[in-house]
Amino acid sequence: MCSKQRKAKSSSDGMRINEKTCVIGTNVVLVPYKEFHVPRYHEWMKSTELQELTASEPLSLDEEYEMQKSWYEDENKCTFIILDKTKWASSTNEIESMCGDVNLFFNDHEVPSQAEIEIMVAESSCRGKGYGKEALLIMMYYGVDFLKVSRFIAKIGEKNTVSLGLFKKLGFQEVSVSKVFQEVTLDLEVKGQFHDWLKEQMNHLQIAVYSPKR
Repeated sequence: MCSKQRKAKSSSDGMRINEKTCVIGTNVVLVPYKEFHVPRYHEWMKSTELQELTASEPLSLDEEYEMQKSWYEDENKCTFIILDKTKWASSTNEIESMCGDVNLFFNDHEVPSQAEIEIMVAESSCRGKGYGKEALLIMMYYGVDFLKVSRFIAKIGEKNTVSLGLFKKLGFQEVSVSKVFQEVTLDLEVKGQFHDWLKEQMNHLQIAVYSPKR
């Protein structure tokens, strides 16, 4: 779980490259963040623990719907909801399978190949199973392969030792620490051996046309 960017800038174009994309991994499935996901997401973000870990302010349900819409329309954002694959495969209701979300933010227009990446595993029953790591690697692969990302930035709260450990294990290096925001910035350039390793790890992925289960 990383720092959530809860304020979005709208765009009339919209980064909708993944709006009909479903990415199927070993234990998780990534699907685009749709309006019908919002109530469950809103319930997650009522948690004071998640608010602290993600540096987020609570929103009303109406505000959460507006947030989802603005994220969908923002050309500088790419968002997936993380699903538990086992539950997703057996369920007729996608909401029951929701675990968290994973996002890319293209904040630096001068460096379009750089993206800030963040992940949140909100469901406690989905933690400690490797779902976060797999979802993070899938998103990195998707960013590299489909969005031409060559460098990832992560901003993580100092107290979020689980996320800091995960990102560092994947090769992210600490760049700076902000005492004001109590936040650590890390980065990773995708090249050479890491690039080859990432492709090898993700060679089992299935990219499918998204058909939501409501």
